[in-house]
Amino acid sequence: MALRLAEVDAGESTGVRPRSEGQRAWRHFRRNRGAVIALAILILIVLAAIFAPWLTHQNPLAQNLADALLPPSKAHLFGTDEYGRDEFARILFGARTALETGLVVVAISLTIGTIWGLLSAFYGGIWDMVLMRVADVFMAFPFLLLALMIVAALGPGLVQAEIAIAITYMPVYARLVRSVGLGLKNLEFVQAAKSIGAHDATIISRHFLPNLLPTLLVQATLNIGTAIIDVAGLSFLGLGVQPPTADWGAMLADGQNFILTSPWLVLAPGIAILIVVLAANLVGDGLRDALDPRQRHQA
Repeated sequence: MALRLAEVDAGESTGVRPRSEGQRAWRHFRRNRGAVIALAILILIVLAAIFAPWLTHQNPLAQNLADALLPPSKAHLFGTDEYGRDEFARILFGARTALETGLVVVAISLTIGTIWGLLSAFYGGIWDMVLMRVADVFMAFPFLLLALMIVAALGPGLVQAEIAIAITYMPVYARLVRSVGLGLKNLEFVQAAKSIGAHDATIISRHFLPNLLPTLLVQATLNIGTAIIDVAGLSFLGLGVQPPTADWGAMLADGQNFILTSPWLVLAPGIAILIVVLAANLVGDGLRDALDPRQRHQA
């Protein structure tokens, strides 16, 4: 509070309006060159996915066995696969699948996990005990085994793979929200809101969620990359995206049989996954530092 008052006084004395929390965070984020470069790369990948039909004249699903396994050339920048399909086109359209996967998985797990954790932290008691024991059951299973069990029950496919990965992520968000929520629960402004008879939904929406947002934003950004890897892994095993849809994990699985004779079939999708995941992680690290008040005050 003293720091906030000092900033306000300084702003009034100099005639400069004090920066908002968002402006301070963005200012700190810009100082992290790696995070800024990673964010620019992610934006370029998103634009490439959106404008994929205009960036290549090749149809990612069109087969031409006469052009099978051609090496990279001017006509086919990343070569062709065993069916004569253009790898560059499949990488571009596969970016749509990858980005959709990351966003859908994080959206589902974040929403349900946040509600799960809020109920546990806010109401405590039997709610806390039951909900956290359910989370323990989920987290007792090895991640990949649990995902495989869920996909086996639902059947192979992109939607089923996204649901399976989202279910495995939900306990992570639930525990994260609970841990932060327990700290907020006993703070003075929350107790004051309860004392004046504020509705539970009002307290959660006005006091809990705004304070949880920075933590959830960082976790969600980091999970986008891991979700892309996880669904790509299920696709590699034949349980995710089904042919002929362009998907980086499926492309890796198809290209492994030709890795010695046509290495471009695994290099292109492998490098694409590496770049997206690394960029997402760097952005997440940058957000974590930018949204941490201790880091900003030290700067």
